[in-house]
Amino acid sequence: MTRDRIARTSLYVILVAGLLVVVGPFLWMLLSSFKTEAEIRSVPPTWWPSTWSLANYRDLFDRLDFPQYFANSAIVAVLVTLGNLLFCSLLGYALAKLDFPGRRALFLTVLGMLMVPGMVTFVPQFVLVSNMGLANSYAGLVLPFLAGPFGVFLMRQFLLAIPDDLIEAARVDGAGEWRIFWRVVLPLCKPALATLGILTFLSSWNNFLWPLVVATTDDKYTLPVALALYAIGQNRIYYGLLLAGAVVVVVPVLIVFLALQRHFMRGIATTGLK
Repeated sequence: MTRDRIARTSLYVILVAGLLVVVGPFLWMLLSSFKTEAEIRSVPPTWWPSTWSLANYRDLFDRLDFPQYFANSAIVAVLVTLGNLLFCSLLGYALAKLDFPGRRALFLTVLGMLMVPGMVTFVPQFVLVSNMGLANSYAGLVLPFLAGPFGVFLMRQFLLAIPDDLIEAARVDGAGEWRIFWRVVLPLCKPALATLGILTFLSSWNNFLWPLVVATTDDKYTLPVALALYAIGQNRIYYGLLLAGAVVVVVPVLIVFLALQRHFMRGIATTGLK
């Protein structure tokens, strides 16, 4: 009994230590966003602000066209997320439940794309978008990311767990493939859709390099790009502005995750990702 208690206590200590390692940087970021610039730069660094100040948040809203940049990030992230939910679900359903020539080769292609680093396709994507005249537009920011190989793989793995008899029964009743997908399959995919939605939204919301290259005017900058351009000057970095902006950037992601947390955990547990 004593040995079990020691083991349990040790496990709790390890878990708490791991939690502090993960949460510590975010807590420091939040507290430091209320510090003065001088205190942020102080050595050694401090945890608790000696003087609470909202100056960094006032600078964030005064120096940046915050509503415009926030709206750009929201539009791009929402459109990319909706596109992935739709197209990855369709492709996943086709690969999991439809029998057609080349299905195995197509799935192997998806797996191969998962192994290709994003930087390899970055330049060809930019050249293609530029040649199509989509640079500095919402279409250029959204179209290259409307469907990703990870989303297709995720949905395909989840849909494999749906009984074929259920789909066959719908076909016997006279339902077509579109009706089966919308009325039978999609309502059963809420955990996987929540998982894909959170991961896609997080990736798109925090995307920096692609909007930096494609957006060439202020009215198309997303929030991460605007923060980097305005908080990093030629001679100094405004850490207070960066930290306040980072807090604002993290808040929408936390809201989305908390709203879909239950489905997210169920989706991770049931999609065959081991």
